[in-house]
Amino acid sequence: MPNILLDARNIVKHFPIKGGVFLKEIAAVKAVDGVSLTIDEGETVGLVGESGCGKTTFGRAILRLEEPTSGDIHFEGESILSYDKNKMQALREKMQIIFQDPFSSLNPRKTVSHIIGEPLLVHGMRSRKKRDERVLELLTVVGLRKEHMRRYPHQFSGGQRQRIGVARALALNPKLIVCDEAVSALDVSIQAQVINLLKDLQDEFRLTYLFISHDLSVVEHVSDRVAVMYLGKIVEFAPSQALYKTPLHPYTQALLSAVPVPDPALKSSERIILKGDVPSPIDPPPGCSFHPRCLFARDICSKREPEFREIRDQHFVSCFFAGKLTLDK
Repeated sequence: MPNILLDARNIVKHFPIKGGVFLKEIAAVKAVDGVSLTIDEGETVGLVGESGCGKTTFGRAILRLEEPTSGDIHFEGESILSYDKNKMQALREKMQIIFQDPFSSLNPRKTVSHIIGEPLLVHGMRSRKKRDERVLELLTVVGLRKEHMRRYPHQFSGGQRQRIGVARALALNPKLIVCDEAVSALDVSIQAQVINLLKDLQDEFRLTYLFISHDLSVVEHVSDRVAVMYLGKIVEFAPSQALYKTPLHPYTQALLSAVPVPDPALKSSERIILKGDVPSPIDPPPGCSFHPRCLFARDICSKREPEFREIRDQHFVSCFFAGKLTLDK
């Protein structure tokens, strides 16, 4: 049985909206609204969904870069929400993040040596010589060279900058890395290089990834299991192969129908066009949050929220009619 490295339970993150003379809270943006997710040691879990669905906020919340409004987070069997500043700093050695933008996430005034070496200094490596040795080792691991140590971020290409971000995340030998749209800002050819690098590093160091992306093709290539998020909630969670072969939630079916087929000889599936726009996370619709856009919605969908339940082996869906309705019927 695999060991559960991270267990997020009913995570909620609301951002208050204040107004009036006294700036009282008048509403809240429900960015993450009751998300539970487990990640096993050594696996990659993909988290997909439209922009604004709460993927990044959830990734930051499990690292406590954003403090959850409620819920609980267990890492290696211990609840970390009660940790004080010192205990969290020690935990940072085991939990790291690769940010979406490889340029803005790097300090333009510092050299690569300082950028990658800073986590080592913060966590007690005072010797400059040892830090430089470790930085050189990390640069070699991600495919960069010794002369890159003294350069600044603007002197690198986008792919090289993302490799620097990967090296910084690896500096403290973490167990969990949150990849927040780690390849979305890169050209396709560079995406492939970074993805292959991440997979090689996972095999070598037994890393665990939460891979956040809106690109379903990339997620299919890297993930063992995939969670689909919509308006702050997970609507489907399954092994990657099962989800891509037989998606059960209408939202997942619509997302997969929009993925381009690279081989022109193969006929792509019929494009499912969703009606309307994504509802506001300030005032989400009652019942199933997807029902205003769902092609199969019934009266019950607007009145009750469907239970997130296991339909098939390890295949969880939040839908009253999961897999029972198709466009042909």
